[in-house]
Amino acid sequence: MDRTLETLTQALLDAARAAGADAADAMAVDGTSLSIEVRGGALEQAERSEAVDVGLRVMLGQRQACVSSSDTSPATFAEMAARAVAMAREAPEDPGVAQAQPGEFAADRDAAALELAEPEDEPAPAALEQAARETEAATVAVEGITRVDAVGAGYGRRRVHIATSAGFAGGYERSESSLYSVAIAGQGTGMERDHYGDSRVFRADLDSPETIGRIAGERTVARLGARKPPTGAFPVVFDERISSSLIAHLLAAINGSAIVRGSSWLRGAMGEAVLPAGISLTEEPLRMRSPASRPFDAEGLPTQTSAIVADGVLQRWVLDIATARRLGLESTANAARGTSAPPSPTVTNVALTQGDADRAALLGDSGTGLLVTSMIGATINPTTGDYSRGAAGFWVENGEITYPVNECTIAGNLRDMLKSLVPANDARPHLSRVVPSLLVEGLTIAGE
Repeated sequence: MDRTLETLTQALLDAARAAGADAADAMAVDGTSLSIEVRGGALEQAERSEAVDVGLRVMLGQRQACVSSSDTSPATFAEMAARAVAMAREAPEDPGVAQAQPGEFAADRDAAALELAEPEDEPAPAALEQAARETEAATVAVEGITRVDAVGAGYGRRRVHIATSAGFAGGYERSESSLYSVAIAGQGTGMERDHYGDSRVFRADLDSPETIGRIAGERTVARLGARKPPTGAFPVVFDERISSSLIAHLLAAINGSAIVRGSSWLRGAMGEAVLPAGISLTEEPLRMRSPASRPFDAEGLPTQTSAIVADGVLQRWVLDIATARRLGLESTANAARGTSAPPSPTVTNVALTQGDADRAALLGDSGTGLLVTSMIGATINPTTGDYSRGAAGFWVENGEITYPVNECTIAGNLRDMLKSLVPANDARPHLSRVVPSLLVEGLTIAGE
């Protein structure tokens, strides 16, 4: 029997109540995805999937348990609820277990104004295949490309609905379209690989196949002849395509889960400078056509634009109800969840203050150093912030790119790195993390 997501979540709550739960919340998700890959001008792979998943969290006092299933029959719901209640009875007490109450719920639960899902129907597989073929053709047309390793086009649509025994109910729909190309240049041990792709909420906003293929090819050819850079302390420019990884480390360090565990290099840093003066980091959960936007969080609390860092100073942690209760604070409406686990704190969209200069000016300011365009591996000490990552990119002398580099490591301490960064003005506004290229002084480069 076909049932709406709203009906499914209510049925789960009814089953939990009948099984003896003090409180419960339920989540139902359905979605479709379509992916096409081509190789050598021919269709390589085509996949389409559909799925419905449901999750139930039950609470007995300060104890909780979660169960999930892809079977939506009434008998399964009854079994899920009984099993969850039995599990909760055996779980340890957790002082963070709680639900949002009616006076706290988001009043606006309509996500239509955020344009999180395009109104058009699912694209035909033939249209995706054609886009992928055109992307591949544009990639191989770049002089120096040996072959295209992978080209793909994809589409996905997902609906989410959340309901709680305290009275909250709401949901929204998302869509995503993507197109990418991975190219190879050179031969034997001199082969190099690079890529480019685009992903948007509305497929009409995607970069054209010609643009994606051309950029993938040009990036790959530019890496030919890479060698190790010199070893020493040099300025490093993190290109816009990977600069958000630095901000990701900051966001991980202020996540409520890390603060509660005491395993963060920014514990005790509330109210202190963590970025240079004049630079802010703002969360924007209500940004239109953005992949992480939402009108309410996974616990039914209203989301709003707010400063995480203002004028360089840390303003708040990233909290859900549980981590906030453990810290004696209020939730920042950052709860996220899947069907098989309880809520946990996660940021939505963020934007870093941009500078006045472009990347070329940033390279000019760096003098002699490294432009990083890709990274592999990571050794990050979550307690001290010590940082070490494998990197590749281009060596810069007198502010000009001179040759490609690979097989090097960059190292420093995140607290020092973030407090000294200089932003460019080249961030892409449609990304979930709007972060421009960043110049960081005095990192240790291990090369030759």
